[in-house]
Parts: sequence; C-alpha cells; structure tokens
Amino acid sequence: MEQRRADNIAEQLEELIFNGTFSNGDRLDEVRLAEQFGVSRTPLREAFQRLALSGLVELIPRRGAFVRQPGPVELMEMFEVMAELEAVCGRLAALRISDDALEELRDANAKCQAAVDNREADTYYIENERFHMIIYQQSGNSFLAQEAAKLHKRLKPFRRQQLRFRGRMAQSMAEHELVVQALERGTADQAADTLRGHVAVQGEKFHQLMATLKSETD
Repeated sequence: MEQRRADNIAEQLEELIFNGTFSNGDRLDEVRLAEQFGVSRTPLREAFQRLALSGLVELIPRRGAFVRQPGPVELMEMFEVMAELEAVCGRLAALRISDDALEELRDANAKCQAAVDNREADTYYIENERFHMIIYQQSGNSFLAQEAAKLHKRLKPFRRQQLRFRGRMAQSMAEHELVVQALERGTADQAADTLRGHVAVQGEKFHQLMATLKSETD
C-alpha cells in the first residue's frame, strides 16, 4: 500500500513538473506537499527517490529535493542509448524467446489494444512496460536486461508523456505488433530495427516532448 501510494504521488508530481506548475530549479516543499497529498513525509520522500531515479528531481543533502529537467542534448542522448539497448535485447530475444514468453507478449499487446480503444494512456503504459520487460528478460543476458530496465525506469516519465501525444498510442500499438511478428519468426535484424525505431525519439516526436518541458533554456 505504501509503495503504491508513493508511486501515485510520484506520478502526480511528474504531471505538475510537465505542466509547468513546478519549474526547473524549484525546491519541493515536503511540509506543504505532505499536506496537499494528505500523507506523511515517508511516502513523499519515497516519491522523491523515484523521481530522482528518472532525473526529474535532484536530492541535495541538508537542502532538500529540487526539480531538475534534462536539457535537449541530455534527453536525446539517453533515448539514443535506450534505443540501442532495446535493439540488442530484441536481436537476442528473437533467437532465444520461449513460447510462453511469446504468449505473455500477446497478452500484454491485447491489453494495450484495449487501453488504446478506451483512450487510457496510463493503463497503456503499464502494459507497455510489461511488454518491454519481457523482451529484456528473454534476451537471455541478465546484465543487459538489468541495464535496459534501469534506463527504462529513468526514462519512464518521458516515455509515458509521449503516449499523451495525439495518435501516439495507436502508433505504438502498431509497432508492438511488428515486434511480436519479428520475434515469432525469429528474424533478429528485423526485431532489432523495429525496437530501435519504436523507442527512438526524433524529429517531430522529440520536439513535442521537449515542448512539454519547462526549462531555463525555453
């Protein structure tokens, strides 16, 4: 229960950062926020820790938590690395994935499609995250899977924000289907290329994402 509460607070704080309520460099007041969310400081501090993992908050000893929004270069670099890690996971998974894992991917996709139909971006992201974690695990390389999952968590607020762009959920869903087809056929190069393109943020997608961030460089 406490963990879920911290997750919910972290997600609400993400929205407040993305919509400009909190700007880059703002200090997050523990007392005021605890009153606002109706919680003790413990789940609030756990929420800060989650945001620190994604780089949206910087925790400074004896000073507190401060909003830190990555600039365009930093964000692009992280997504470039994420796209390549996903591509390697896809390439290896195409050679190693089990029938049971393929069935799990199909189930995740079915739930993603239901979320698209119902226009539920948050529900879509939960199943989308499950989809990607299965592929990481099925790479058969535990170190790679751990590193991919770590960066995935860091980029979580930004990946989730993308799903709010008009048409992005449906586009993401179509890309998922291509990934599953490549994994079913065992075509490693196609699996890698499809996942790389699925994760990479470039062109209009990247400009849309940066437009949601309120930073000193605006």
